Amino acid sequence: MDITQALPLLGGISPQVFMKRHWQKKPLLVRQALPGLKPLLDRAELFELAADEDVQSRLVVHDTGKTPGWRLAHGPFARKALPPLKQAGWTLLVQGVDLHDESVHALMNQFRFVPDARLDDVMISYATDTGGVGPHIDSYDVFLLQAFGRRRWRIGRQKRPVLQDGVPLKILTNFVPEQEFVVEPGDLLYLPPGYAHDGIAEGGCMTYSIGFRIPKKAELARELLQRLAEDAEDELGEVLYRDADQSAVDQPAAIPPSMIEFAQQALQEVMLDPQALARGLGEYMTEPKPNVWFEALETDTVFLAGSSVQLDRRTRMMFDAHHIFINGESFNAGGRDAALMRALANERQLAASDVKKLTQQAKVLVSGWAVAGWLRLV
Repeated sequence: MDITQALPLLGGISPQVFMKRHWQKKPLLVRQALPGLKPLLDRAELFELAADEDVQSRLVVHDTGKTPGWRLAHGPFARKALPPLKQAGWTLLVQGVDLHDESVHALMNQFRFVPDARLDDVMISYATDTGGVGPHIDSYDVFLLQAFGRRRWRIGRQKRPVLQDGVPLKILTNFVPEQEFVVEPGDLLYLPPGYAHDGIAEGGCMTYSIGFRIPKKAELARELLQRLAEDAEDELGEVLYRDADQSAVDQPAAIPPSMIEFAQQALQEVMLDPQALARGLGEYMTEPKPNVWFEALETDTVFLAGSSVQLDRRTRMMFDAHHIFINGESFNAGGRDAALMRALANERQLAASDVKKLTQQAKVLVSGWAVAGWLRLV
């Protein structure tokens, strides 16, 4: 992708300009970002996905005649479990649709001017008239693409957000919108994290939410420490604490300073590998979600001769200066193999002429990924 080229998707500005002006800073509304857009899945196909136990889905019903007026249920949902289409005020939310449909995956790839480490998934919401999830604040970046029907958006910054009590959703009680507009098919709204918004369907409508993950410090620390702990036994071996110089104590409950020093040394030695944190981070960021599974081939090996390869849409592949990461696994890479693997990660495919250039060791890896269903031969 040429990040300096102006894109209709971003209202005639380049990805480079968008990231500088808007990303994590301020909203952007683009009229007809995708002119002539038609839903990539029709309503029946979306309902079918919501009935799948491997797909995360939620149902939000807003009944203004009752208190508290909001109901939330988690799927899977059989079609008969959903309210009638004529009933106003309900919304079906289906998460991770890009994992199940190639056209939705291709749509998400149009937003890869943001690092893959931040790109999460595409959620599709179907709402009947007046349907919505209430005014709320997301902790992540999101592009809201209108695919069908009309939706009225109200957005605004909230200095001191207060949530409603007694409702199953995080709905703001003190929402004060600063802007209001109605979007139609092909219109796109970008919102940075922390920007309050409320979308209400005007008739039946379908909206695609392209969401971006934002790791928390505590989350990263927990994951990285856990991965370091798993490697500790191999790194440190069976070295035992020794205290031959320990004197008799009159306060037996006090932890000896030498034991604290021993613990500090253990942590420092685990961290001696300068790539340990980077390796753990790459493995974590490419870890498939719990509901993701791959269809392995019924063979032990795949011959790559004359074939190009293409990553499965569920595969997450990234790299750093020293490693290749794919679906939670890491591999050291250098030289021509590293360059070709990075091309595969960036383009999500590799031509047969490039596959041929891989070393035998790298071909064995790629063949194993094909057997696992992580990529396919074309």
